[in-house]
Amino acid sequence: MTLSPSLAAVLADAVLAVHVGIAAFVVGMTLALLVGGPLGWCWVRRRWLRWLHVALVVVIAVQAWLGRLCPLTIWEQWLRARAGQQSYNESFVGHWLSKVLFFEAPWWSFVAAYSVLALVVAGAWILWPPRRRASRQDR
Repeated sequence: MTLSPSLAAVLADAVLAVHVGIAAFVVGMTLALLVGGPLGWCWVRRRWLRWLHVALVVVIAVQAWLGRLCPLTIWEQWLRARAGQQSYNESFVGHWLSKVLFFEAPWWSFVAAYSVLALVVAGAWILWPPRRRASRQDR
């Protein structure tokens, strides 16, 4: 099956939107932990949410240390090539979402930032560990 250029462009924008959503979740959840942990917000200690957050942070940090691009970035670039697009700027959605997600900086700065993020998330895990939801008998 071959992709039409217009379908590839739409899929590239969709992948970029998912990528921005994941980044927003990682940053937002980290901030929620730092605020909600000390304030006793129960939802920030939900086990499934914390495991998802930690898994994403670990993958991001490991990719940075290995010097690898995110698979979503690779997939999006592949779709843009199939669409005949040379850059994000050829799509309205791609233009604005790429401004949110991507910026120019030395690679070491990303490695440092993602490493600090992983340390913050590890510290939050220790300070405010995930909890299982209380059973009905415990209430």
